[in-house]
Amino acid sequence: MYSILKAEKLNENIYLMIVKAPRVAKHCLPGQFLIVKLDEKGERIPLTICDYDREQGTVTIVFQPVGASTEAMTALQTGDSFMDVVGPLGNPSELITGDLEETRKKKILFVAGGVGTAPVYPQVKWLHEHGVDADVIVGAKTKDLIILEKEMEAVAGNLYITTDDGSYGRSGMVTKVIEDLVAEGKQYDVCVSIGPMIMMKFCCLTTKKFDIPTIVSMNPIMVDGTGMCGACRLSVGDEIKFACVDGPEFDGHLIDFDEAMKRQQMYKTEEGRALLRLREGKTHHGGCGNCGGDN
Repeated sequence: MYSILKAEKLNENIYLMIVKAPRVAKHCLPGQFLIVKLDEKGERIPLTICDYDREQGTVTIVFQPVGASTEAMTALQTGDSFMDVVGPLGNPSELITGDLEETRKKKILFVAGGVGTAPVYPQVKWLHEHGVDADVIVGAKTKDLIILEKEMEAVAGNLYITTDDGSYGRSGMVTKVIEDLVAEGKQYDVCVSIGPMIMMKFCCLTTKKFDIPTIVSMNPIMVDGTGMCGACRLSVGDEIKFACVDGPEFDGHLIDFDEAMKRQQMYKTEEGRALLRLREGKTHHGGCGNCGGDN
């Protein structure tokens, strides 16, 4: 059992938990995710690691309920436990695993939307701890939906908060802030965008205009998290990739977002999943080699 040391409701629809998981905490890096399971009959739920403490043996997860299992998670309190916590899974951010001296030369922009602030935070924190200050845009519909502002402010080079309704910080979507910063003379060598699919799509369209290479996390489309279900299949350039085993981060300028979003909607129904399996054949699964689904 994996004890929940802290359970906090960040706003009306986003929750934070600190979980005792020493093995995951010992080995994880920013960009990776884990899978939690409530009980023997529970679903596997992939969640990006928001923070970790190797000495305390803890990992922090942030989530919003989107189905029965995550809705059940909202009832968990400090002192409760998960039956299973598996990880770290997925590949760490390239900014973390790449040449540190080269990374220090780059001007980096992070763009976080809603709950996407959670996976952005550990990357910005790691970079800050290694002498790299990055600019960060955090966007949400309203002030009440902004999360981790103080934590992000402590590690970001410059933090720009924006709300769609103008109730806090700047007014407008994150894409407007990108355009404003470039107009003000800011230059960036790379952008990392994490948030809702539609936000990442338009962020990539914006950064492409300014020739800013952009990385996105496709964690939002994962379901099983181990390559078995085929939910996170996507087109990256002329290749078929799977967010859980090949990612979760990819070159955002190569992703077919329209296809991915349409596929995400189809996957929600049994009929849609059957149609996807038929259309995609052997490429439907992530090729984990263990489930038999790719045979």
